[in-house]
Amino acid sequence: MRHGATDTRQCRRTGVVGALACVLALAAGALLPLAAAPAMRAAVLDIDGAIGPAIADYVDRELARAAGDGTRLVVLRMNTPGGLDSSMRKIIGAILASPVPVATYVAPNGARAASAGTYIAYASAIAAMAPGTNIGAATPVQLGGAAFPTAAPDQPARKDGDQAARSAEPKDVETRKVVNDAVAYIRSLAELNGRNADWAADAVRTAVSIPASEALRLGVIDVIATDVPDLLRQIDGRTVRVADKPARLSTSGLEIVLARPGWRTEFLAVITDPNIAFMLMLVGVYGLIFEFLSPGATAPGVIGAISLLVALYALNLLPINYAGAALVLLGIGLMVAEVHIGAFGAIGVGGIVAFVVGAALMFPSGVPGYTLSPAVIAGAAIATALLFLVALALLLRARKRAVVTGGEALLGAAGEVVAWQGDEGRVRVHGEVWRAGARVPMQPGAHVKVIGRDGLVLMVGPP
Repeated sequence: MRHGATDTRQCRRTGVVGALACVLALAAGALLPLAAAPAMRAAVLDIDGAIGPAIADYVDRELARAAGDGTRLVVLRMNTPGGLDSSMRKIIGAILASPVPVATYVAPNGARAASAGTYIAYASAIAAMAPGTNIGAATPVQLGGAAFPTAAPDQPARKDGDQAARSAEPKDVETRKVVNDAVAYIRSLAELNGRNADWAADAVRTAVSIPASEALRLGVIDVIATDVPDLLRQIDGRTVRVADKPARLSTSGLEIVLARPGWRTEFLAVITDPNIAFMLMLVGVYGLIFEFLSPGATAPGVIGAISLLVALYALNLLPINYAGAALVLLGIGLMVAEVHIGAFGAIGVGGIVAFVVGAALMFPSGVPGYTLSPAVIAGAAIATALLFLVALALLLRARKRAVVTGGEALLGAAGEVVAWQGDEGRVRVHGEVWRAGARVPMQPGAHVKVIGRDGLVLMVGPP
């Protein structure tokens, strides 16, 4: 207060300009504490749909931003059928490393946290659900295959040493390794946050799924909340583990801010859709083929190169079967070869078969939101076959046409004698003057017809 009074007296002793400067200085001094105050807010991230590279990038960036702007809590409002294992693990890694507590909230009513969503909920400091939601079905899916076999629906819930649980174990070693790895992973997350580890193992082994009320009763979640403000009220004062350290939540009165995904996330979500990535790959390959066959067209080459590079970037983020991708490219190559070789359709039919089989194998089946649509496969195969048939028809028609260039095009062409002496002279054919020979003398200006050719000398006769 003494310092402020001194500043005021000094301002009174100065002129008008000095007084204005003093007013600005005092205002800045009053506002600086307000600017330095930490942001009292809770950031809400909406995860609606399959967990993939775009969602993982969105969550990772927002958690990094929250750590730097003073956000007190990050809420993942989730409704997901599951998704990719790599994207799920990236999100969980960001949650566990974040200095800001994370609450996974399965909402709105009717939403679910299946498969990858269950793991993310178990990894969060707070797991909450809205009424009318469900969680579970965390059995891993084989890459490129169907879901792993699970126990029969009427088998009892798993308990340590239970015979029913052992009978649910997959028979082959590779499948057992993947399932046991998933069980160990979700158990470690459950122990980290003090949740029901046995039910988590059941969710992996037998794909069980439960509603919100039962999840709360079994200790799978911490809270049932009707909305985000209700969630903040209920968890205020709780002690949780954040970045492997105990922390007390202070969520009362936090400003709720929705952190929307930016253009980067939206773009990534579009190109990492398997259907879009597949079509971009086809556009890229066909554009480059057309450019190589018709040099100088420019536009097909540019569009094809851009599409192919974007497709390769997207495919690098997705789990693909490289044998399937190779079969697709082989099929395209065989159809192009058919157009040039003309093997009466044998190579082309093989190309279409390779294309369809490769497209069906290219993306894993059973991963929610990351399978190639049968309609896209059928449409791409039909379009490719039609393109191949049109190119083949044009090739056959071109073979039937009369030759219009080269030496053969001169046979039968009409010309005019320019000069003649003895049995040879010069004639004009197609606007060009040629040396010519004939069995009979010709007169300048006479009309002739080309009947043969000997190197650069035309043999002519009467028309």
